[in-house]
Amino acid sequence: MPSPVFGTVAGQTEESIIKADALQRAIFYSANFSSIATDAKGVIQIFNVGAEQMLGYTAAEVTNMITPADISDPQELIARAQSLSAELETPITPGFDALVFKASRGIEDIYELTYIRKDGTRLPAVVSVTALRDGFDVIIGYLLIGTDNTARKAAEEALLQAGALQSAIFNSANFSSIATDALGVIQIFNVGAERMLGYTAAEVMNTITPADISDPQELIDRAQALSSELATAITPGFEALVFKASRGIEDIYELTYIRKDGTRFPAVVSVTALRDAAGTIIGYLLIGTDNTARKLVEQEQKQSDQRLRDQQFYTRSLIESNIDALMTTDPAGIITDVNKQIEALTGSTRDELIGAPFKDCFTDPNRAEAGIKRVLNEKSITDYELTARARDGTQTMVSYNATTFYDRNRTLQGVFAAARDVTERTRFEQELQLAKAAAESASRTKSDFLASMSHEIRTPMNAIMGISDLLAKTSLTPEQDKYVQIFRRSGDNLLNLINDILDLSKVEAAQLDLEQTGFLLGDHVEKVIEIILPRAQEKNLDLRCEIAPGVCNELVGDPARLRQVLLNLLGNAIKFTDTGEVLLTVEPYQIYAGPNALRFTVSDTGIGIEGDKLTSVFERFAQADSSTTRRFGGSGLGLTISKQLVELMGGRIWATSEIGKGSFFGFIVPFETWTEDKRLVNMPTDANTDTPLQPLRILMAEDGPDNCTIALAYLADTPYQVDVAETGVIACEMFKVGHYDLVLMDRQMPIMDGLTATRNLRAWESANGRTPVPIIALTASALKGDRETCLAAGCTAYLTKPIKQDVLLQAIKDHSEAEEHSSRADDVTDSKTQRSAQRLAERIPAYLENCSHNVTIMQEALDRADFEAVAILGHNLRGSGGAFGFQAITDFGAGLELASEDNDLEKARALLRELSSYLKGIEIPA
Repeated sequence: MPSPVFGTVAGQTEESIIKADALQRAIFYSANFSSIATDAKGVIQIFNVGAEQMLGYTAAEVTNMITPADISDPQELIARAQSLSAELETPITPGFDALVFKASRGIEDIYELTYIRKDGTRLPAVVSVTALRDGFDVIIGYLLIGTDNTARKAAEEALLQAGALQSAIFNSANFSSIATDALGVIQIFNVGAERMLGYTAAEVMNTITPADISDPQELIDRAQALSSELATAITPGFEALVFKASRGIEDIYELTYIRKDGTRFPAVVSVTALRDAAGTIIGYLLIGTDNTARKLVEQEQKQSDQRLRDQQFYTRSLIESNIDALMTTDPAGIITDVNKQIEALTGSTRDELIGAPFKDCFTDPNRAEAGIKRVLNEKSITDYELTARARDGTQTMVSYNATTFYDRNRTLQGVFAAARDVTERTRFEQELQLAKAAAESASRTKSDFLASMSHEIRTPMNAIMGISDLLAKTSLTPEQDKYVQIFRRSGDNLLNLINDILDLSKVEAAQLDLEQTGFLLGDHVEKVIEIILPRAQEKNLDLRCEIAPGVCNELVGDPARLRQVLLNLLGNAIKFTDTGEVLLTVEPYQIYAGPNALRFTVSDTGIGIEGDKLTSVFERFAQADSSTTRRFGGSGLGLTISKQLVELMGGRIWATSEIGKGSFFGFIVPFETWTEDKRLVNMPTDANTDTPLQPLRILMAEDGPDNCTIALAYLADTPYQVDVAETGVIACEMFKVGHYDLVLMDRQMPIMDGLTATRNLRAWESANGRTPVPIIALTASALKGDRETCLAAGCTAYLTKPIKQDVLLQAIKDHSEAEEHSSRADDVTDSKTQRSAQRLAERIPAYLENCSHNVTIMQEALDRADFEAVAILGHNLRGSGGAFGFQAITDFGAGLELASEDNDLEKARALLRELSSYLKGIEIPA
């Protein structure tokens, strides 16, 4: 009568040839795979020998103590729970439930999982999970069978409970289980074997042996190999498959099975002898897994190796066909490879050169050796001249370009050098120098001629253009007015052409792209005056600004470039004026370029410029005369850059002057009017259109305490929960566990900057299948390209400091996923804004005290030349001052940051003194 341990197996003859206790011991004492059985709650009940060897725990350490989830990668459990929740549309808790959820629903489940060993190391495994059920089909536990995924080992494990054990193993379709009697005749042929081999169990049981469905030639080869290895004759056939197992040796090998339809597939087979209580072999258990995938990988590797060999041949062909003499050395300067051109240059063969010192190929070995060292230090050199010496004494002047090269692990391998014979080039360069000198002489003569002719042309042109202006103001018929306008435009074009011809030394260094952004003219002019005012006060000059009535305030253009031009012109005016005043005026200039053109003029009461020097003041490196350069300094580039910017904006610039009375610089630029679609980023739309804010969890990455204070005050009366991270590293860690709805990311932070943190967050989201969370970049930099850089790093939006409260709230609302509801009442919005403003005002004393403390810290940092610390604190001031209502602090911060980047100690100290005085002069209302 068969043992009750196994019960009845579907498709198996009533007389089972495998006793239950023998099969159970074979499986549970096999070290080839782990078998972990749990109760219905997941607590481990069985932990076999294979599990002990794989995971380092003893069965006593885990049985009735923990669940398989406790020794699994927790992040993978979270990811699996989320994936199954989405797949099955039901919430699944990370933990043991995520490991067995499919099996508990009757779904065969096999997946990859990382186990954590007792010593903390990690083991990749392939795990098959089956629910164990009693006679009433009630789940009484789970069976988790794992194989080491590193070697793709296939195995089966078993449970102590007989009926559940047999059901778990022999009804699994993930691997084949074939049990034989002692003679090799198949007695059990499970579902996995049927699926893999195409036979039904009835077709093979008590009929054939596993050797009958195996590759015959492989059986012969295996028998011969084992005979040689074990020094005993082994017959090809079933004996070759189980010989080691019959001797008590665990055996795993590769084998090719032949399916019923004649097709073949590679398998990895684990063989275990089945013994009765007396230790007598009563059969064998062969557990197999499909090895097709690994074989495909091996085939792909072979093809990859062949491609690599082909690539090496191709690379060698390129090296040999190069017209330059190519050579590689190791870091010590010993030659490792050369091409035929080097052989010809040195008169030595490739074998003679490889292993020889690089320096021995040249007339000056010390200079050659120094060249190698320079490449190693600087990573590359160009046009390094040496004289090569051949064996027959022939000398050739060569020019070397060299660079270091590395392997794929970025380990230095040596130096790659390319030499070219420059004998002819040297002769040609000498001739070119003579030709260049002659050309420069001719160019100077031409320039003198053009200057003279320009002067002669300007005299009548002034009269012509003056008369055309006067004529335009008289009563004219439409046809006459048309001709006069053509006359005037042609005069302007001719005058501009004359100016371009005179500017012979001007060469465009780069292309400047302009922004088209909405801005308030009055605000930007006011900022310019605030910036330049201290310089005027130092010289006791009267600095005034007059904006004429009728000037449109809401414009579209490039405010940063406009401010740059104004600062250059005002700076020059103050520099060259000792007493009197400097005046900036802005007025409409409708007849130049449409109704929105503006005319900016800067006049001073300074030293003036001689009339014959005015034509050169806009040229690169040019000033009125050499004495001016010595007295006042400067590169002479300011007016050149201003001219380029004005012309790029579609305008023009000019200057007039009188010695001893002062100078007058003016330029005209056309602007567009401010429309809703070109509204400035930091100018909010109508607050009345706001809808109620939805609760959000926000992560703010900001290292500046003042900026944190501002932002938290802005968000105090919102339903937002805000967590603060002081560095990019902390922000990344908090983000991974915090489930945030939105991130506010400062760009400049210690340890890890905001852009690096953003890239890390996006990579983590992608690797874990997360939906990207909106990330809004906050930065005190507003230069060209900064916005593009932030978006390229993965940011959703970009805001520049100082940031207004309504701008921040609008940005959060625009980029959050909260649903829109009905609009808020105006009084609620006003009340919230007033409360936020009140809170911000309450923090002003603490903010100013912190600023004073930072001044002391920066002064101490300058004493030890720590410009980096000053730059960081200056950046914080730059981002926070305007938000608290102190634009001057923002400007001081920007100046300190710039001075620190230039290592300008004197300028930084001067700005700190001014900032300290400014802070002491601030009076806070009671």
